[in-house]
Amino acid sequence: MEKVKSTKEYNVFKKKSGRFGIRASNGKWINGEDKVKILLSEKLIKLSPKKVVEEAPTDATESSEA
Repeated sequence: MEKVKSTKEYNVFKKKSGRFGIRASNGKWINGEDKVKILLSEKLIKLSPKKVVEEAPTDATESSEA
């Protein structure tokens, strides 16, 4: 892994696969939403807008009406 950025609170690493890992100053890995917030604030990733998916009505509701 290559160290990309080092701050007082955390170190950001880039893996060979291109993904990022963040290790806190206490030695624990940061995951989930906290990881995403850090990567966005450091401008290492960009998020695409979420697509809204409409669910199609199920067959059970249509057959009960007939």
